[in-house]
Amino acid sequence: MAAEPTAPTASPSTTVSADPEAAVKATALAVYQDYWREMQAFYADRAGTTAGLKQYAASEALSVARNAGERAHARGRIYIGSVTVSQSRVTATDLDRQVPNVTLSSCLDVSRWQPVVADTRKPVALPANRLTKYLIATTLEKWPQGWRVVRDEPQGKKC
Repeated sequence: MAAEPTAPTASPSTTVSADPEAAVKATALAVYQDYWREMQAFYADRAGTTAGLKQYAASEALSVARNAGERAHARGRIYIGSVTVSQSRVTATDLDRQVPNVTLSSCLDVSRWQPVVADTRKPVALPANRLTKYLIATTLEKWPQGWRVVRDEPQGKKC
């Protein structure tokens, strides 16, 4: 009777990241991408539902988004299209604080994110000289519910 072949056994990975903060950095970058997906959904929703946005934003960032969105919606405007976040990199981490935080620098491209009249979808005129691709500095904090964008500050510089 021939012995059945044995399946190869997987050996545990012994690779250890050279950067112990790598998982935190990757999470912060992913949360920021998700934050902008939710921002697009929030601004496109005339009712202005922020339930999804609360999963990714808090504090100042949530307040600023709500206020700006409510102003646009009160004027009968929504935003359609997409925002592109690129060149994101972690510029600082402070994980030993009571509320750990991560700072990012990104390039935000809003050139394909258009305000329109909600009822007609007619584009709203925008200033010709507005920045549509600019640097933005972002702070995320680790809250009990997970990482949240707490500040998202345009830097007034092209990228």
